Amino acid sequence: MKRTLAFILAALVAVALLAGFVHVVLVATHLSQPAATTVYGLTARRFWATAVVLLALVGVVIGGLALARRRRFGAIVSSLAGLIAAVNGGLVLAVANGGPGTGNGVVGGAGALVLGLVALVLGGLALARRKR
Repeated sequence: MKRTLAFILAALVAVALLAGFVHVVLVATHLSQPAATTVYGLTARRFWATAVVLLALVGVVIGGLALARRRRFGAIVSSLAGLIAAVNGGLVLAVANGGPGTGNGVVGGAGALVLGLVALVLGGLALARRKR
């Protein structure tokens, strides 16, 4: 029971930190103001950002497993997925011309940037731990 509660609390803290870091990225790139008119539905840039966020999330999961199980292949895959996600998240933010709600995928781009960096760090830690 205590372990489950600790796991749930850790997951909530991780989600709160992720949301905080995404907000910091949006403020730093001056894209935090919502749009005057909201675009609903899936646009090409939202699809791009969503795909990159999913890639980053897969990289984080694989990096965590590689760190726990000392798998070299998982560490390399996590590092590669994190690098691709971080670069593409930065590109989404660079080409965006509005904030959340404009259909540019800025929230997904910021999330991909943050999660991509986390996956890159986890993969690097797993590789460094493997070498020891």
